[in-house]
Amino acid sequence: MKTRRKGNDGAPEPETPWNEVAPGLWMGGHHWRDPAGERHPVRVGAEFELVVSLFTTPRHGPAPGVEHLLAEVPDGPLDAEQLAAVQDAAERTAEAVASGRRVLVRCRSGYNRSGLVVAQALIELGADTTEAIRQVRTRRSPWALHNELFAAYLETGLGTARLLSSLTAPLG
Repeated sequence: MKTRRKGNDGAPEPETPWNEVAPGLWMGGHHWRDPAGERHPVRVGAEFELVVSLFTTPRHGPAPGVEHLLAEVPDGPLDAEQLAAVQDAAERTAEAVASGRRVLVRCRSGYNRSGLVVAQALIELGADTTEAIRQVRTRRSPWALHNELFAAYLETGLGTARLLSSLTAPLG
């Protein structure tokens, strides 16, 4: 039996490929571990009508013909442009969910970057910030949004965080 390996940030790998956070809104990563400790790649086929990827790996999908929004951002401090990409991804996610589409938002582990977009989409859909963060952590994993900077972005508001981030950018 293999042991449960933790990622670089101390978080254990997810125990499922993806989880439904709200009706039609799923959150996941690129690998998961089964109960025996075996690591498996997550390959997305046509299970979803929109896949939002904040991290990509070749051959992990989605299937041809599935709408795919790619907005690669780091799991760390985000600049104004990256925050704008997160806002856009969250808005498109919320619009798709509101129109009844099945949406998967994913990153490497399915904890932080995807949590940021999913929580913001929940806010766009009417949840307050505290409830959105709680829902992401309850439905995906207690490790979701363990990047406290991302929780702070949500608490500050992505628009405000984006404005503040642009003020610290070099002039020129």
